[in-house]
Amino acid sequence: MKLVTRKTLGWPTSAAALQPTAKGVKVHWLGQAVSAKLAKDHSLCIALWKGIRESHLANVKEGYSDVAYNRAACVHGYVLEGRGPGRRTGANGNQVLNRAHYAIVALIGDEGLTEPTDELLHALRDGIEDLQEHGAGKEILGHQDGYPTECPGPALYAWVQKGAPRPGKPGSSSGSGSQRPVVDLSRLIAAAKTDPPKKGTPVSYAGTKTVEAALVAEGLLAKSLADGHFGTATKAAYGLWQMRCGWSGKDADGIPGLASLTKLGKRRGFDVKE
Repeated sequence: MKLVTRKTLGWPTSAAALQPTAKGVKVHWLGQAVSAKLAKDHSLCIALWKGIRESHLANVKEGYSDVAYNRAACVHGYVLEGRGPGRRTGANGNQVLNRAHYAIVALIGDEGLTEPTDELLHALRDGIEDLQEHGAGKEILGHQDGYPTECPGPALYAWVQKGAPRPGKPGSSSGSGSQRPVVDLSRLIAAAKTDPPKKGTPVSYAGTKTVEAALVAEGLLAKSLADGHFGTATKAAYGLWQMRCGWSGKDADGIPGLASLTKLGKRRGFDVKE
């Protein structure tokens, strides 16, 4: 997940009320004109997100404690931190409808930038799965489920109704229906243990490229180093993934394990064979 944190945004810890669990996650959109220029300039996404928070905090009538959403997602594939996990949504989280689900908003609207990109859908899925790991149940709905609104718009709502699949997976509008890649854990471990000392870029196991692509998507490995060789850089990147999963010390040594690899595959569209 390519996460832009509150610290990076220059925001203090959210003042929104704590809520450790929810039924699931609801997907929103902005429902207003969004400049198409955002598609070519990620800094404009950041500026828009900051502006949304400023407008919410300026709403004296409703007295927003923070930006209304837990997360946002942009067309460049970034997840932008809002209230963060475990916080009530809406103005102050005092509406029953808002308490039922955490909220993630896509930075697209009904004019200008209106169509979700694959990167946006991946970011939405990243944000949803992160919220699920922090208290949200498996339910994924649109804002219009239970409330008379057009939110999150026709394209995103159709995606939600399909189960919010990652692009390219069976059931997605952009997918070809092809099977997911399968990574052999034992062969991957062998590559991680034998490849680093070798010179050049020998490819001892083709499944390494699948894992490297996932690490690139997570922002842990440079794309130029994803060459199919489970070398020092890939091993270091996998160690960072293990730390992101909560392991440390010898458990984050860059040698893949079943739990960490399965979690990476779940997030990045491949299955694991022991």
